[in-house]
Amino acid sequence: VQLQASGGGLVQAGGSLRLSCAASGRTFTDYTIGWFRQAPGKEREFVAAITWTGRDINYADSVKGRFTASRDNAKNTAYLQMSSLKPEDTAVYYCAARRGSLHRATTAFASWGQGTQVTVSS
Repeated sequence: VQLQASGGGLVQAGGSLRLSCAASGRTFTDYTIGWFRQAPGKEREFVAAITWTGRDINYADSVKGRFTASRDNAKNTAYLQMSSLKPEDTAVYYCAARRGSLHRATTAFASWGQGTQVTVSS
């Protein structure tokens, strides 16, 4: 499956952004979608993951209560709604896909999008 993330940008602290992850090439409902981020000089880290039904979702503690993952299988698109953004949320955000259940490890996801930059100013 091919993935393309979009929706990043520059926002002030406390603001909101919605990222999109458009999928093509394979049956979207075969895949769990994960969201990850990588800040300069840091390792890529898990943000959220959502199963194909959308009923099972997992979040990193650092974003729980502020970010919401969802998906529209009819549109082959997953979303990450980010609210109450903080400067420490600044990073390149990636979406990724894996066959199977929720997972937090980058190595568990076989397909990756190109990333979209999110910058939160203080």
